[in-house]
Amino acid sequence: MRASLVPGVALLGSYPAKSLPRDLVAGLVLTALLVPQGMAYAELAGLPAITGLYTSILCLLGYAFFGPSRILVLGPDSSLGPMIAATVLPLVAADGDPRRAVALGSALALMTGAMALLAGIGKLGFIADLISKPTMIGYMNGLALTILVGQLPKLFGFSVDASGLFAELIGFAAEVAGGATVPAALAIGLGGLVVILALQRVLPKIPAVLVVVVLSIGAAAVLGLGDRGVDLVGPLPQGFPPLTIPYITLSDVPLLLAGALGITVVSLADTISTATAFAARTGQRVDGNKEMIGIGAANVAAGLFQGFPVSTSGSRTAVAEQAGARTQVTGLVGAGAISLILLLAPGLLRNLPQPTLAAVVIAASLSLADIPGTVRLYRLRRTEFSLSIAAFVGVVWLGVLPGIAVAVALSIGNVFRRAWWPYQTVLGRVPGIPGYHDVRSYPHAERLPGCPIYRFDAPVFFANARTFREQILALAESQPRPAWIIVAAEPITDVDTTAADMLRDLDLDLELNKKGVDIVFAEMKDPVRRKIDQYELTATIDPAHFYPTLDAAITAFRTTAGAEWGPAPAEEAS
Repeated sequence: MRASLVPGVALLGSYPAKSLPRDLVAGLVLTALLVPQGMAYAELAGLPAITGLYTSILCLLGYAFFGPSRILVLGPDSSLGPMIAATVLPLVAADGDPRRAVALGSALALMTGAMALLAGIGKLGFIADLISKPTMIGYMNGLALTILVGQLPKLFGFSVDASGLFAELIGFAAEVAGGATVPAALAIGLGGLVVILALQRVLPKIPAVLVVVVLSIGAAAVLGLGDRGVDLVGPLPQGFPPLTIPYITLSDVPLLLAGALGITVVSLADTISTATAFAARTGQRVDGNKEMIGIGAANVAAGLFQGFPVSTSGSRTAVAEQAGARTQVTGLVGAGAISLILLLAPGLLRNLPQPTLAAVVIAASLSLADIPGTVRLYRLRRTEFSLSIAAFVGVVWLGVLPGIAVAVALSIGNVFRRAWWPYQTVLGRVPGIPGYHDVRSYPHAERLPGCPIYRFDAPVFFANARTFREQILALAESQPRPAWIIVAAEPITDVDTTAADMLRDLDLDLELNKKGVDIVFAEMKDPVRRKIDQYELTATIDPAHFYPTLDAAITAFRTTAGAEWGPAPAEEAS
């Protein structure tokens, strides 16, 4: 097997012995974080807590062998939990059979892994760019609020039978008003949340989650919280799960595929962005296609052993890096340590209070929200701020899975909007500044009478061909009447057949001919010019009207018309 396909094997073959002590320590530190978070995020996904540990083990192994990053840490993730729950829970039988839920979660992981693998093999790394940063910020803000509201009942010691953010919020308020709160549960959960947030802020190098888990287990044992109405995790099953092909029905497939597609997009976007951020610190390069294969392998491995879909965790990767991780051996150590806990000490976490797991999830949800980023968008670009808010509303109003569809649609729609209505302007000459410049930025720029210089900042294709045509016709009506309209074509990277027909019709336009207006192109890229020749446009557009530079085109016009640069029209300059 080629080393490029299994980079982890190649790494182990040349593993530097001096890295082992650091990787061992980092792996043990990572285990302390992975165990409680894995269990908490499993319950967030609507699955038994033990599956979070199975998932953590197998995804660490899968990525260690197939992932290209040296220190990236994969595992159950708070951003995926609600998406998994939104996919699995509607398919679970009315009695909430946990075995069926596990099978559906595993099938979802296998589908997610297959999609990621196919995307990586097909070199479709651009899929991770389907969600723009503004829409991702809005989506994550909505997700953070959804997770927070969903975990409040567990924090207060009861449960709410409701679906959807608003229904859950109303149900939560009704239960609190009805006196359902368990004081001991609220005390241990709220106290744990405060400690996590305080330690993360004041002493970020201390594993806050581990501290709270240890304190909570101690408090549960000493104070008898189980007898005070506080739900505890209870003993975990001993041993390791067998290789299992999940059983699903044909009717399950459509929703599972839809969920897997959304999870794949979010997971890949998160993985590649996190990998890029950490690689930049060490001067490494990120290969998006290899990252897809790595995360695909991790999901397939988890799915075959009763796990559920995973993603990269920036916080866990940061912990591993701070602890001295050098290679993916850190992940192997973490997987081994969790396995030993399951085999030798499954009762270690039996007294862990469920409200503590809720506190862990809520703390993670708060880290998903990016309020400063939202404020920055409002300050810098209102259009992208609106996109962010729309994605937020999509998640809050429609739900997690429709929300990711809204986010992707908004991102793609924004790209199309920019191509449909691109920036366009007229250029002029500014004394003392070389070149030709946007008259919107320089209202007093000099113009060339009878020859507007028009710049269209996009490829010309079917969606914006009419916009281009209308602007050319508007310039033809300007005063003084132009003899030439020079198109500064350097930003035009493509011309499709619809646009070619438009240019042919425009050059043959009777109104333009009557006015004696010629369309002239300058600085057209060679690939675009070859397409112009291929479309046989030079049969209607004079081949002499294609100039290599703006200076050449302007010099030709001035020679022909004897025109001189002059001040901008008074109504524009004022």
